[in-house]
Amino acid sequence: MDQPPALSRDLIGRESEVVLFEVERGAIRKFAEAVQDQTPQSLRGDIAPPTFPTTFRMTIPGLTFDLARVLHGAQEYRYERPLRAGDRVRCRLRVADVYQRTGRLGEMTFLILAMDGTDESGSPIFTGKTTAILR
Repeated sequence: MDQPPALSRDLIGRESEVVLFEVERGAIRKFAEAVQDQTPQSLRGDIAPPTFPTTFRMTIPGLTFDLARVLHGAQEYRYERPLRAGDRVRCRLRVADVYQRTGRLGEMTFLILAMDGTDESGSPIFTGKTTAILR
């Protein structure tokens, strides 16, 4: 079976379109239960758990890979303020870095994605960084 072409450093800087997400109380409650967040504000659906933006699905044009070959490496978020029920968040996803390393399982490609979330007036709410490892 042919291997897909390796992701190239030419992708660095490529961005998604801005996508508007509405943070719903029920979605907060469901996510809090799934990640076993016992914070009362999250269980009521008032304030989203810190990793809630992982539910925001976005695509970057030209960036494709086989999900069966992806390992989740790391995820981090930094907040200016909590995400709350009723927030309308404008998000953009960007390829921050692409590099290769050789490990026990052979050649691996590391894909670093950066996400920015702002309110509708453009004020920052959070930034996020995801590391995906493609085998």
